[in-house]
Amino acid sequence: MSSFPDNLWLSLPIPGFVIDPDDTITEVNPAAEGFLNASKRALRDQPVFDALAIDAPLDDAFGRVRKDQSSLFMNNVDVGTGTMTPVSCNIQIAPMTGMPDHVLMLMEPRSLAERLGRSMSVKSAAKSAIGMAEMLAHEIKNPLAGITGAAQLLSMNLSGDDLELTDLIVSESRRIVTLLEQVEQFGNLRPPERKPLNIHDLLDRARKSATVGFAAHMTLKEDYDPSLPQTFVDGDQMLQVFLNLLKNASEAAQGAGNIRIRTFYEPSLRIRRKDGTDRLPLNVEIIDDGPGLPPEISTDIFDPFVSGRENGTGLGLALVSKIISDHDGWIAVDSIPGRTVFRISLPLAPKGVVA
Repeated sequence: MSSFPDNLWLSLPIPGFVIDPDDTITEVNPAAEGFLNASKRALRDQPVFDALAIDAPLDDAFGRVRKDQSSLFMNNVDVGTGTMTPVSCNIQIAPMTGMPDHVLMLMEPRSLAERLGRSMSVKSAAKSAIGMAEMLAHEIKNPLAGITGAAQLLSMNLSGDDLELTDLIVSESRRIVTLLEQVEQFGNLRPPERKPLNIHDLLDRARKSATVGFAAHMTLKEDYDPSLPQTFVDGDQMLQVFLNLLKNASEAAQGAGNIRIRTFYEPSLRIRRKDGTDRLPLNVEIIDDGPGLPPEISTDIFDPFVSGRENGTGLGLALVSKIISDHDGWIAVDSIPGRTVFRISLPLAPKGVVA
């Protein structure tokens, strides 16, 4: 049976590293493995500066902690690995009792907490906005149908520039109707009919559909973890999520580009809810090499009617967010020029539940 200190180390919800006098990693906890998506075996005996790209003078910080034998805090430090998008973290470095010149480094990713907190705070406001939009959509569609019909009747006796104007009225009216139907889709979305499914089967269907359609100009690459267990989702709704994200990535590209579909298992991710804590270890990432999200909308991208494209409706990602929320999952985005990552985290299929 593990000792109390061992249990405490394994239970820490934030990444932890033990660093020796040569600034080499000697121990990591499960949260650190999940954060870096690397195993303990791969991280052990690595120089910390090879394993982590940290925007701070860590060597000086380690030296001060060893010399003064007191803790040191660093706030808002970007932490990455060279392949992982940098994440803003608060870092604490402390001396190790009974282990001369060893230090303990704890990292608290700020973006996760901030995004989760913000997600909860805006959820009710977004729901109210969608409810109002659904009501307006229903009321607006009827007069639009009359406007379209009247314009078509007028066009029968017109020619030249006047005919172009009535054609414009008809086409724009139809475009508005399409937008309103998308708004109504939020209210009409049925509760998910969840069952155990292999996430890779859904991803393959989405990839094949995208390749022969809207993403024909893109290069799609798979980076799957074949050992992933089954998740618990509505197949049709989750397929719609993947198609929307792939379409979003392909439309963001300026000409041809690359999309990588990555899956992996991260045991440390948990979401605290009112009725308990949910584990979301199954992860899917849609990664593109486009220009990235405009900074002014990066924190609002899942809100209704927020779009980074000139003619975008701002409903595709909002619908994705709603479906993921209905599945008790979590979605986030990290974006810098040249690399945008949409990450979906999903629960495992419950034991004993069969398809």
